Amino acid sequence: MRKNTVDIITLGCSKNLVDSERLIRQLELNGYRVTHDAENPQGEIAVINTCGFIGDAKEESINMILEFCEAKKEGRLQQLYVMGCLSERYLKELGKEIPEVDKFYGKFNWTELLNDLGKTYDTKRAYERRITTPKHYAYLKISEGCDRKCAYCAIPIATGKHHSRPMEEILAEVEHLVAEGVKEFQVIAQELTYYGIDIYGKQKIAELIERMADIKGVKWIRLHYAYPKNFPMDLLRVMREKKNVCKYLDIALQHISTSVLSNMRRYVDKEDTYQLIEQLRREVPGIHIRTTLMVGFPGEGEKEFEELKEFVRWAKFDRMGAFAYSEEDGTYAAKHFKDDIPNEVKQARLSELMEIQQEISAELQAKKIGQRMKVIIDRQEGEYYVGRTEFDSPEVDPEVLIPMSDGTLRRGCFYTVEITDADDFDLYAKRI
Repeated sequence: MRKNTVDIITLGCSKNLVDSERLIRQLELNGYRVTHDAENPQGEIAVINTCGFIGDAKEESINMILEFCEAKKEGRLQQLYVMGCLSERYLKELGKEIPEVDKFYGKFNWTELLNDLGKTYDTKRAYERRITTPKHYAYLKISEGCDRKCAYCAIPIATGKHHSRPMEEILAEVEHLVAEGVKEFQVIAQELTYYGIDIYGKQKIAELIERMADIKGVKWIRLHYAYPKNFPMDLLRVMREKKNVCKYLDIALQHISTSVLSNMRRYVDKEDTYQLIEQLRREVPGIHIRTTLMVGFPGEGEKEFEELKEFVRWAKFDRMGAFAYSEEDGTYAAKHFKDDIPNEVKQARLSELMEIQQEISAELQAKKIGQRMKVIIDRQEGEYYVGRTEFDSPEVDPEVLIPMSDGTLRRGCFYTVEITDADDFDLYAKRI
């Protein structure tokens, strides 16, 4: 064990990552050496930031906790703490079931950890972070919680009602991060388009993004986790007019069948969704849309699944993920619907849907051959520099591979390349 060293392990989404980065900074301000997601954790203290979104995420979190409990039993660890969404949802149960953990914190009271370690939490530097991503990009969390009542979703149970951060505070954080070298911002929230309603009485996401875009040094802004109902159309003007606002939108649509959407309590229907996709593409030419879809929700028969396949073929999403429904404790669906679609049917539908999307992705990628595009370089891998276009978010989207033989490229810098080849997901390019 290394004295005064803390290992932090982050599971789940980028919103969790932001919390971990804030905790790392506070620990460092108190004199600790901190590692993040280390391959070989050796600190005397470990903090696990858990995810509790779906069954697989819960299982991963529990397994990670048990792994560190074993390290503690063997004397390779002195103190173990757990925070995050899973801990928030099952605080009492986890404390009884896994007493080896020194303390469980919820989603928001992890700041108490500093006091429990005999240290001080510096409220004046609350939003300072130690960036764990490559230094040229960062995730920017603009709100917590969610006021939507989607039938399948347990996230509001853990995170509570929607709570926007004040706009001036967010803009100050952006200026601070730019001063540290950040050029690219992934703007994240559980529900991006709801931003501002609780503080200002109306949607303010368009104003926030426009003001962010005017900050010197902000090169790219990318938007994640929008909701289709009452989409703020003034945001499209900002995307169209501001060159540093990427023509990219992550908007989870979940399904297309009106009956399934009704069961899901999404408050949109098939016609609304088709019209929204058409308007996004009409008002922001060249926009790349990322979405997430769900198969196997109660009420999805063969007819409804055929509707979903037809929609995917029509929409030709640039980026698409999908997952099979799993019942979550405490949700509206768990209380009011029977999860009666066999798992093998769900998995077969999931595979079929993703096969359709793979063909679409290959087709769309092939159309980019011969185009010149601006990329930012993330890293070196094998014989290639690995970069991304404005249409590619880190970790989840395709990448652009440029041979190192083309000359030296610097991490975090922008270059113009010509696309020379494509596979189902990634692009190959040469430097211009």
